[in-house]
Amino acid sequence: SLKNRFNIDARIHQELISIDRDNKTVRIRDNVANTEYVQSYDKLVLAIGANPILPPVPGISLHGIFSLRSIPDVDHIQEWILTHDVKHAVVIGAGFIGLETAENLSQRGIHVTVIDKAKQIMPPFDQEMTMPAHEELQRIGVDLILGDGLTGFRESEDGQEVVLESGRAIAAELFILGIGVRPNLAVAKEAGLEIGSAGALKVNEFMQTSDPNIYSGGDLAEIVERVTGGDRWIPLAAAANKQARVIGMNVCGGMERFQGAQGTSIVQIGDMVLAMTGLSEKLAKQLGFDYFVSYSTAGHHAGYYPGAKDMTIKLIVEKPSGRILGAEIVGKEGVDKRIDVLSTAIAGKMTVEAITMLDLAYAPPFSSAKDPVIMAGMTAENILLGHVKVVHQVEDVPGERVQILDVRRDDEISQGMLPGAIHIPLDELRERVSELDATRPLVVYCRSGQRSYNACRMVTELGFEQVYNLSGGYLVHQMKHADPR
Repeated sequence: SLKNRFNIDARIHQELISIDRDNKTVRIRDNVANTEYVQSYDKLVLAIGANPILPPVPGISLHGIFSLRSIPDVDHIQEWILTHDVKHAVVIGAGFIGLETAENLSQRGIHVTVIDKAKQIMPPFDQEMTMPAHEELQRIGVDLILGDGLTGFRESEDGQEVVLESGRAIAAELFILGIGVRPNLAVAKEAGLEIGSAGALKVNEFMQTSDPNIYSGGDLAEIVERVTGGDRWIPLAAAANKQARVIGMNVCGGMERFQGAQGTSIVQIGDMVLAMTGLSEKLAKQLGFDYFVSYSTAGHHAGYYPGAKDMTIKLIVEKPSGRILGAEIVGKEGVDKRIDVLSTAIAGKMTVEAITMLDLAYAPPFSSAKDPVIMAGMTAENILLGHVKVVHQVEDVPGERVQILDVRRDDEISQGMLPGAIHIPLDELRERVSELDATRPLVVYCRSGQRSYNACRMVTELGFEQVYNLSGGYLVHQMKHADPR
């Protein structure tokens, strides 16, 4: 179809061996005929992507151990499952590929264990935002082993087993490696093309390598990261497809520019969806940004309309500009819509103030009149403008005489309370404020942070000076203090 429609000569089962930049030729191996030939070029595009990481550990070549990168990889795994009566599978790597693989194996009735050397699933995310997905994996029957790395594979009485750094050994009929990929740089390096600071092939805004007649993109090349303006390796399909369009124009004489990406990504695990765009908090901190964090939780559509599902939005906001540096969302419904709005806002260098004024579509089945994105912007703007002081844990408040106030309803406290908290429902606070000491610091919390914001404003008007809202409320507190193991 490529030949008939576009007159493209697609040669499959053939492999690039080397590049002769001086003579503008490439050496190709035909893996079916087992022959090699030389092909000339005017412009060359390197789109050979990345290779799965296969750690050089003992037993890595044993049968039943697979990497997962391509459609043929899936075919081989499917065949192994059907011919070897697989009841237990071990997935090594708790990133996008590993977790999606684990979920699909679980749906086939296979017991799954996921192992990762990191102490959390989905390492690009901030840890607390992954906890609902962590719990969802446990709900669907997936075992998690975190903070324990791979040392090798070996034969055992039960067949084969993986051995971990702790000495623990786990037997299974199937092992799948999903610990990441590396750009396939061997030929590019041999040809003397420049490698960038992020460890992938360096390209300019026109997607040209250090040789102007050679272009590259996708998982092989590093690109500009929009938030910081620095070079970053972002091996994601959405960015790769846009780069391909730019390259296609430019090899035909165009001067199209690729404007960068920000790592927008989304994954579904069971009923839970995680998404992120821009910088995580840990990356913003590592890069030295002056920032603050804001959490908000709201239903994905109007609460009075049946079926509303909570989503928690985390914003990383630059100080003092209010520019959004990054966003993470966890929820069950509507996460894709909101992360796309926030991704667009980041690309446009919008501030939280601008976010509060977005004109987003509203009808009860789809959203609230104040969409969760709007609410996230308002929550962050309140912090930016100094309308409320926030803390992320009670221990952030100096001194030993800190009071903790829980303003949830009576029926909510059965879900748990912070140790030592005084419980006064928000609607009773004005009449019972005398039960609090106005001379002592006060940390206020509710379920998600909205009622406690109102309580903070109320008691401040009543003469309290050291008042702090617990950001994200009891929901985020539980996410932060959940055991990741």
